[in-house]
Parts: sequence; C-alpha cells; structure tokens
Amino acid sequence: MNQIMFFVLPLIAVALVMSPVFVALYRKSKGKKVNAKRAVITNIASFFGVLLMTTLLPFTGAFAATADAAANAAGAFTDSGIKYLAAALSTGVGSIAAGIAVGAAAPAAIGAISENEKVFSKALIFVALGEGVAIYGLLISILILFG
Repeated sequence: MNQIMFFVLPLIAVALVMSPVFVALYRKSKGKKVNAKRAVITNIASFFGVLLMTTLLPFTGAFAATADAAANAAGAFTDSGIKYLAAALSTGVGSIAAGIAVGAAAPAAIGAISENEKVFSKALIFVALGEGVAIYGLLISILILFG
C-alpha cells in the first residue's frame, strides 16, 4: 500500500498543479475563449491544494518510518537537515538572482546588437556574467553538501 501511495500521490500533485493547462487546452480545442483570470485562480487554488496535501500527509502515517530509522533521523536533523536546507537556499536564491540578471541584460544586449553588430562579444559577456551567479550558487551548494 505504501509503495502505491509513493507513486500515486506525486502524480496527483502534478495533475493538480497542471490542471489549468489541461482546462485551457480543452477549452481551446472546443473553440471557446480561454479565460486567463480563471486559469490563474485555478492554478493558485491547485497550488494551495498541493501545499495542504504535502503538509497534512505526513500526519496520516502513510510514510511512517520504522522506530530505528526514526531514532537515527532525530539525531541527524541538526547535521544533515540544516545542511540540505542551506544548500537548497544557496542554489535557489542564486538561480533567482541569475534569472533577474539575465532578464535585465539579455533584452538590452539584443537591442544593442540590433543597432551595432560589433558589440556582440561585449553584450554576450554581460549576459554570461548574469548566468554565472547561478553557477556560483550551485558551487556553494556542492561545497556545503560535500565539503
């Protein structure tokens, strides 16, 4: 039973999050107008549904560990749990910052290249510097996990 839930519940979560896309594609195939406001509201509702499911599911005992594994995990929380959290934060924040940097630099670079083709290499360097921030975040995560 646990193995079935282990595979079925993530599929349900993905289906909930992707439901606005399915609804929009269905409405478009029928020739109806796609309401963007309704799709956003459905997406937000499905996100909070998945969030609620992932919050309440551990309390049901569906993924209960054995007593030995639970005892070992209780002592390892301060060591590995915080380490994984720090690694996730460094990668996540670095990736978000890289997205912001590339989102600002790439349109400016494309505009500059369209006016003067000689600035291609300079524009490419500025876009690559923005992408480097994500690589630095990933490097810090690797150092946290394996260092």
